[in-house]
Amino acid sequence: MARGWLWWTRGPLPWARTAALLVCCLSATALGQSAALEPDTVVLLHGLSRTPRSMRPLARRLAAEGYRVLNLGYPSRRETVPELARQLAAELPQWAPAEGGQIHFVTHSMGGIVLRYCLAHYRVERLGRVVMLAPPNGGSELVDVLKQIPFVCRHLGPSRGQLGTDAQSVPNTLGPVTFDVGVIAGSRSWVPISSWILPGPDDGMVAVARTPVAGMRDFLVVPHTHTFMMRSEEVLEQTVLFLRHGAFRVANPAGTAGGNASRP
Repeated sequence: MARGWLWWTRGPLPWARTAALLVCCLSATALGQSAALEPDTVVLLHGLSRTPRSMRPLARRLAAEGYRVLNLGYPSRRETVPELARQLAAELPQWAPAEGGQIHFVTHSMGGIVLRYCLAHYRVERLGRVVMLAPPNGGSELVDVLKQIPFVCRHLGPSRGQLGTDAQSVPNTLGPVTFDVGVIAGSRSWVPISSWILPGPDDGMVAVARTPVAGMRDFLVVPHTHTFMMRSEEVLEQTVLFLRHGAFRVANPAGTAGGNASRP
């Protein structure tokens, strides 16, 4: 320490000491910027009876955008929504982003309800934004019908029966959201029977009118199906926009950004 201090105070030339000080300051600034630019984390949650493979297009796109991506799997057919939410809350601390970073979520279908339950009952540090794809935030009439068929209900597991439209269903007991969330609903169906059961426009599994949630920041309807929505380039783009800016932006024919997305 004494030798270094002596060099600093009695170095051979004043300009050399000044240059060394400048290098040290620039290095410290670069290190500070590097820490500040630590990438945010995005956790992906798939839907009922799906796997992380269904979320791979989103994982690739978000990684290309510079996010740290965690494409999680969970036993959607073996556990109830509250138990799945408890397991998620228990695992989240080990994936917390570095100091200064945030943890965002992109969910599909039931994954959005699992996350809502988790955030309503457990604390998540440095929570960022959430994009929900085709979430049954008001339940689904399709569930109301299917849970009356014992074989189907057993096959799909305990969580399926919790996603109905009755007042006691899990999504309808959670109340308004208190975090930044954008919802993307699909309006195209390839399942005529489902669309006959579901009221109004639907994606084959959930009616558009059942996807919004009180307290959401933005809402968007896209002409895509429930099952393959996450493969759509439009959905990928809008997801990134919401995570970056907290709003969906719809391009008009001239190619410039338009206003807020339409609501049902």
